[in-house]
Amino acid sequence: MTDTRNCAHCGALFAPRREHARFCSPRCRVTWNRQRAGDPSAYATAADALDWSITAMRETTDRLLQADGWDRPHALAAITEAVWWVTMVDATLVRYHPDSYGRLLADKDPAQRKIIEDTFAGLRFVRNRMGHKAEIGDFIQPHPLPGSPRAAAGKIAEWAWRPVRKPALAALPPSGQEWELTRYLAYRAQLADQTIGATFSRTVTFLLLARDASASRAP
Repeated sequence: MTDTRNCAHCGALFAPRREHARFCSPRCRVTWNRQRAGDPSAYATAADALDWSITAMRETTDRLLQADGWDRPHALAAITEAVWWVTMVDATLVRYHPDSYGRLLADKDPAQRKIIEDTFAGLRFVRNRMGHKAEIGDFIQPHPLPGSPRAAAGKIAEWAWRPVRKPALAALPPSGQEWELTRYLAYRAQLADQTIGATFSRTVTFLLLARDASASRAP
């Protein structure tokens, strides 16, 4: 990646290998975490924010995955809320518990790890596009996929993501274009023509495991 940023610990300029990378080296990450360990209030604040975010995420996605018979505006509003909460919890875990999060990913086989990472990147693409004059309805096919086993039940979880076109990126700086193109390709690979139920089930399951892993390592 051509993007550069300053290390959150030492301030050095570095080229991140991952979108949310905050440190130039493992040493800076470890040192930053040790310094945070000396400030229990900082961990308490982060833990509280994570707890209520996860509660909100679970309530939203559970309601969405079980829903049927909603009108289209109600269903799309719930999908929007689910996108925001999942991406918020993911970002919080990456920021405050990068080691536990990274270990959980590393334990997956490469193909499964790629699916998980691309699913989150695809959801970030949806979230970012909703901030650029797009609406969630532009991404959703409000009807079950052909052959869906639960189509007759009218489950909203059987609705699918549309295979949307590549967005115009010229207004973004070169580094921003590169990140957004990566997110778009991830969306096409893991969300397009897949059900929203599969997407949210996969991401919520991983985030709950990551939360449990981080809690077991909390100071």
